[in-house]
Amino acid sequence: MAFADNLKTMPGVSHLSAFNLIDAAGCTVATIENKPGQAGSLAIYNHLAQLYGAITPEAAKKGLELYAEHGEDARTNPGKHPNIDRLIGLMERGETLRVKQVFAV
Repeated sequence: MAFADNLKTMPGVSHLSAFNLIDAAGCTVATIENKPGQAGSLAIYNHLAQLYGAITPEAAKKGLELYAEHGEDARTNPGKHPNIDRLIGLMERGETLRVKQVFAV
């Protein structure tokens, strides 16, 4: 399935304003906001967190599948899709990021 089709199958994220990704040391290493250009990534990361409890290497692998055609574009153009690059890095390093939802007010 294409990225847009995958997004249609995921839970909504209108209740979230952002998603903080936290490393093993407890530091926030990234924030994905609920805004144009990032809302799709927020939906994917939220879905992965619900399925796996964190963004684990296994979750990252599933995330790359969900990004569909954008995953290949990220592999051939490093830096173009930072949220996908992060998943690739987690898989390569075997790292896990905890998640913290930031709820919309």
